[in-house]
Amino acid sequence: MSRRAQLVLLCEDRQHEVFARRFLARAGWPTRRLRVEKAPPAEGSAEQFVRERFPVELSAYRANRGRVAQGLLVMVDGDDRGVTGRTAELEAACRAQGVPPRQDDDRVAIAVPTWNVETWLAYLAGSTVDESKSDYPRLARAGDCRPHVDELLELCRHGALRQPSPASLESACDEYRARLDSENS
Repeated sequence: MSRRAQLVLLCEDRQHEVFARRFLARAGWPTRRLRVEKAPPAEGSAEQFVRERFPVELSAYRANRGRVAQGLLVMVDGDDRGVTGRTAELEAACRAQGVPPRQDDDRVAIAVPTWNVETWLAYLAGSTVDESKSDYPRLARAGDCRPHVDELLELCRHGALRQPSPASLESACDEYRARLDSENS
């Protein structure tokens, strides 16, 4: 008997996967029922993989809605486009494939770290960050983000991020609370 995924994570790379998986686990999602769709390493643009795969996963989510408690979390770097630009590109990819873009009642959250997730990690480590810069250091290992994700969850539980916070992280928190938080379902 096959198990259905309760939640699908569509992301660029291992760092995104570890970050999102830790957040979801600590937020109470059963990560054993998490299906991860991640760009294959060294096979082209990871952002392009997410953009092209998004309409497929959105369609699959809609086809299975109601059969299981299910949702979709998309994590894609904003690079120089930011949250608004990257979200518009995902919507355009849907239209190009004949898939209606995300609707208000879709349990589909989009997290777009600008420039990249390292910006969020630097902020969560206590730094003041500037989202117009892309030069925050990468972690030695993807798993090194765990204490940073724990900090994010603590901040979320208190209802506010430390100021000044990255606008893209504020947006991601709003997306999660509005679309995937089990307490709001």
